[in-house]
Amino acid sequence: MKNNFYLALVHSPIRNKNSEEVTTSVTNMDIHDISRSCRTFGVKKYFIVTPLQKQVELVQRILSHWKGDVANNYNPDRFEAMSIIELSPSVEKVAEQIEQAEGKKPIIAVTGANFEKFKGQVPDLTKFSQDEDRPILLLFGTGWGLHQKVLDLADYSLEPIFAAKNADGYNHLSVRSAVAIYLDRITNIR
Repeated sequence: MKNNFYLALVHSPIRNKNSEEVTTSVTNMDIHDISRSCRTFGVKKYFIVTPLQKQVELVQRILSHWKGDVANNYNPDRFEAMSIIELSPSVEKVAEQIEQAEGKKPIIAVTGANFEKFKGQVPDLTKFSQDEDRPILLLFGTGWGLHQKVLDLADYSLEPIFAAKNADGYNHLSVRSAVAIYLDRITNIR
């Protein structure tokens, strides 16, 4: 698999339950667990998107703990997973950084549990990426999902995850679980 796959967990702009634009809280569990999934499945960089300085400082403090020699000696796997994390104030800045690194604008793909309209499934996205010969930036939202401002940046929207045997359509995974499922599907196709 070509290592041109990126992921971002977006904390702003996000929708709240009233569809208003908000910034959600960064959580320690998302930092750790998503970085481990990203490293396991070969994601080049895992971006945490938040414009709030206090949240940036929190993430930097957590990362500084795991980037030291003591942490490396204690848990080298966690040390390695945390090394692919970068902070960014916006999705636009993430896309710019990827374009600078890859020499091509990334395909921005969005996910959401409540999409009524979407362009396709993982196989369709990977074929689209191969046909275009461009890197992929896969965006995950927090709160009640990505705000329309982020969705408007997207080139591609993925079908929500549904369990084949769940007849009532219940769909409320944690973002950590959704990331792992999508990454597994992507790496089994690419």
